[in-house]
Amino acid sequence: MATNCGGSVETVKKNKEDKKRLRKEIKVSHTLLRHEGINTVSFPTKNLAVANGGLGNGVSREQLLHVLGQCGHVECLLMPPNKPYAFVSYGTVKDARRCQTSLGGSHLLCQGQTITLYFCFVEKVDYNYNFTCSSIELPPGLKVLEDFVTSEEETGVLESLDWVSLNNDVTAQKSLKHRKVKHYGYEFLYETNNVDKDKLLPGGLPSACDFVLEKCLKENIINIKPDQLTVNQYQPGQGIPPHVDTHSAFEDTILSLSLGAKTVMDFRHPDGRSVAVVLPRRSLLVMKGESRYLWTHGITPRKLDVVPAVGGERPGVVTCDPRDLTLSQRDTRTSFTFRKVRHTPCDCGYPSACDSQQPCWTPPAPPLPRSDTDAAQLESRFVHAVYEEIAGHFSGTRHSPWPRVAAFLRSLAPGALLLDVGCGNGKYLGVRPDVFAGKMGNWGSQRPPASPASLIYGWYTKCTLNRLQDQVDAAVGCDRSQSLMQICAERGFQAFTCDALDVPLRSSVCDACISIAVIHHFSTQERRLSAIKELIRLLKPGGRALISVWALEQEYNKQRSKYLKKTKEENGCPGKDCGTIPPPQVHAGKDVSLVQNDQTTLSVHTNRTTFSSQDLLVPWHLKGVTQKSPEPPAHLTDSVTEPTSGPILHRYYHVFCEGELEDLCRKVENVTVQSSYYDQGNWCIILEKTDA
Repeated sequence: MATNCGGSVETVKKNKEDKKRLRKEIKVSHTLLRHEGINTVSFPTKNLAVANGGLGNGVSREQLLHVLGQCGHVECLLMPPNKPYAFVSYGTVKDARRCQTSLGGSHLLCQGQTITLYFCFVEKVDYNYNFTCSSIELPPGLKVLEDFVTSEEETGVLESLDWVSLNNDVTAQKSLKHRKVKHYGYEFLYETNNVDKDKLLPGGLPSACDFVLEKCLKENIINIKPDQLTVNQYQPGQGIPPHVDTHSAFEDTILSLSLGAKTVMDFRHPDGRSVAVVLPRRSLLVMKGESRYLWTHGITPRKLDVVPAVGGERPGVVTCDPRDLTLSQRDTRTSFTFRKVRHTPCDCGYPSACDSQQPCWTPPAPPLPRSDTDAAQLESRFVHAVYEEIAGHFSGTRHSPWPRVAAFLRSLAPGALLLDVGCGNGKYLGVRPDVFAGKMGNWGSQRPPASPASLIYGWYTKCTLNRLQDQVDAAVGCDRSQSLMQICAERGFQAFTCDALDVPLRSSVCDACISIAVIHHFSTQERRLSAIKELIRLLKPGGRALISVWALEQEYNKQRSKYLKKTKEENGCPGKDCGTIPPPQVHAGKDVSLVQNDQTTLSVHTNRTTFSSQDLLVPWHLKGVTQKSPEPPAHLTDSVTEPTSGPILHRYYHVFCEGELEDLCRKVENVTVQSSYYDQGNWCIILEKTDA
């Protein structure tokens, strides 16, 4: 009797596991259909979709092949870039079926996390995949010279560095947010993105690097010896924002030697073209002409790079070919960037991106709005138009979610429907990694495809929403910027374009809403209040909203905010804020108050200083972007005090004083304040919607 009872329990347990796996496979099928237009089939074939077995989950080609090979001969494995799934083709249907039954629901340890694999049959796998970026070539003037130094030479150069002692008079050593850095010859000043050409550091360039420069001269890579060196040390997960080295600061050719580890550097043209280039260990990157003057270059902060599976240690472009992609674990990399300081104005052939050739033009400052029409026009010029211009540059500087926002998102119950109003590049839409395909819930066979349209047009029935709560987390974003919404789409997020004052979703549909660094862009109290009311309208009773705005008090409880404390390597304000290149220092510690026709106008803020007014314009220095017309629009200016490498765009902000956000929220009906707090220069509040 005991044996029979034990067998029954085991059978029940097995049946539960089989049912759970079947539910997951159905969910995978609907996600593939919705996001990729890929139909799964109920009958066995040689081809399988591998859910959770993609590069986007941290699974490498080698690791997945090792697992899949246990079931038979793998003819082809497709791993699309940044996707959480892959496709495998076996030699026989029998092998594919063995894989589906024996490996479905199995666990895989990847990057310290346990991944569960699920498999669905597909009728065919398109081997002639349309590789939209497989023909991309290196930017003009860019070269990557492999094995430029030997292993012994690499060891000698790295051992010559002293990161322990801080002899700032010689090397101007700094610890920046994203890396450690040393300067030789001349110190690179992140305040101006330039060098002090009258202040030569003692000691010159280190003698350990002499052989590198002599080789460059001998092989005609350069015709004049560099006199400035910046050494950056990157740990895994660190990077550098996209930028163009200032034209007026340095001559044409720039050299960068990669030691210790390889990496992937991203290059982007002003027209939107982008190229990811593998920089192997001990290689020399040479940037001349267009690649030096026009294309931005940067390193995305991450611990894994997508690289070619064949020849991944060789220099070259990372294509979109899913037949030849895998992951590469980053290690400590030290780069040596050699440049020649320029002592005459730059006369390159790229005047639209050249700070030496930019005209000095200053627009009239706008007045404070007197009506809702005035406010809408001001926001159109100094918020909406600006973010359309800077979307790519802005997205390249926004990677890590704020910890307390991430904590709020992780506190949501399973199945919660989240809306991020003003989502930008969508960095908060991926905080919950437990959602397959990332971003929006899976709806089951009896539901319409999950999309913003289904929210907009009311396709969610009460029954549908109740079933959703038992199954998935769904995160949807919206933003006023079409360019940022395009970036969200490219990253696989569910997002749509709309105004935060008029979100085209049904009332009481969301379990949670967040508005991070958005409401401070509305230029009147009435419009800021309307934005909060719109958030509450979208919430279900009991739903919560997290709102953050920029604070007037950048020093609070005797603690300076990171905005004031951070080095000026990054011109970043909280949220949708300042760019990576600092604005001109007009009057330190003051906002420049402007008066026009006896009417007070907006002040122009000086970055990294305390605020002296609540309504102001904050500059963003745009790099590597061609102006669209010879007549600069009203929100563009150029620095008249320091040379820059691109136009300066001004964004409107209303910075909130202590208690102002709470007072505003108390004007909203059917809402209670759960908590409010100060977080690194921002006022934040969590609201709960009550029953009417």
